[in-house]
Amino acid sequence: MTALLSTGILLTFAAIALILYKWGNIRCIGVTPVRTFTFIAILFTSGLDVGLIMFPLTEFAGYADLAASPEYGFSNPLAIEFGFWGFLIWGFYFLTCFYFCVIEPRVGFFELPLVKLINNMVIIGTCAFTAFLLLSNLPWYMPGIGDGETVVGSFYLIVLLVISAAVYSSTSLRYVKILSLGTSWLFIGLIAAMWGSAFLGTGDALGEFAGTFALLGDYFGNLHRFVLPINDYHEFYLFWWFSWSIMIGQFTARFVGGLRTWQLLAAMLVFPSLAIATWFSVLYYFHLNELSTAGFFNWAMVIVGITMVINSLDSLVRLYTDNLKLSVARLGRVRYFAGNLIVLSGLTLLFQLDFLEIQWVGALVIGLFFACVGYILRYKRTEVLSIEGSPKANRVDYSKLEWAS
Repeated sequence: MTALLSTGILLTFAAIALILYKWGNIRCIGVTPVRTFTFIAILFTSGLDVGLIMFPLTEFAGYADLAASPEYGFSNPLAIEFGFWGFLIWGFYFLTCFYFCVIEPRVGFFELPLVKLINNMVIIGTCAFTAFLLLSNLPWYMPGIGDGETVVGSFYLIVLLVISAAVYSSTSLRYVKILSLGTSWLFIGLIAAMWGSAFLGTGDALGEFAGTFALLGDYFGNLHRFVLPINDYHEFYLFWWFSWSIMIGQFTARFVGGLRTWQLLAAMLVFPSLAIATWFSVLYYFHLNELSTAGFFNWAMVIVGITMVINSLDSLVRLYTDNLKLSVARLGRVRYFAGNLIVLSGLTLLFQLDFLEIQWVGALVIGLFFACVGYILRYKRTEVLSIEGSPKANRVDYSKLEWAS
């Protein structure tokens, strides 16, 4: 599995380099373009899940324990955490977003019956894994409901309600903008509140924050170390990013609003990473100074985490139901809602029982990457080499989303 992952990563970055060389200055326009800020909000809230909110405070101590994990000794825990979530790996999303926006309309690889089946299996499996992550982390953040370790009935009910909300919101594309912008502002508010709690009483709030934030420089000084797996845990993260990459690229490609290729890459690498870096720096200060998040902040993190899950599941449910032509218009609202709810709830329980692993899903995606390259080289090389821009039918019209169903 490690060899497959490593070759998949090298293929990804080689493809990004080729795209920048061949099409670096063309305008990328999706079928439902939106303004850049809205696009970044959709990308950020759809491309991340509850792990961004809930994982760091549980992981910093592990990255600092060099006796147990000496391989982390080259950097500090904040830079390690950022390396697992930020900057370089957002290139995965850029690659697939560009592909589905510009190349796939000329290739049609994902319309092949077997590929479409595998792709939708990936999407549905990752939906369930997202819900499972929320379920498995709730005991740590909401210890007042249980014993702080065990998943109890109330947590299953919360996740069921979250899945229900996501399936309902997926019935109309118009909810995308509302959910994405709303969740983005909630996340910004959470960062501001925790930043104020951590730093405003220090006497030099900006200096203290800047000193913590500066620790992220270690990531960029050791960027090459994050390309290939550091250990099994990093490998898990990389497979996780691969499992998301095709479907997030497929979903976000429709919203690209005319950015040139190099601008799209810069936007997808920089803007989400700045938000992640700020958030992780605040959390790391809480960790270093043993500041408590119990009470209000734990509940606030759970609420923001839940809205992120709803965003992610909404986009993924919409994607696989569109691919499988299981629309509300075809099935009816009740059958659509009940069918998706049953499938996602059942698969979430399979992850809870350790019957499924996200690494398998990531491996399937890497296989699709290689198969797609082979298909293009064998059948569509001329069509791809002749590409000079986005499909001519795509026009920058920001009103399209307002009229979408």
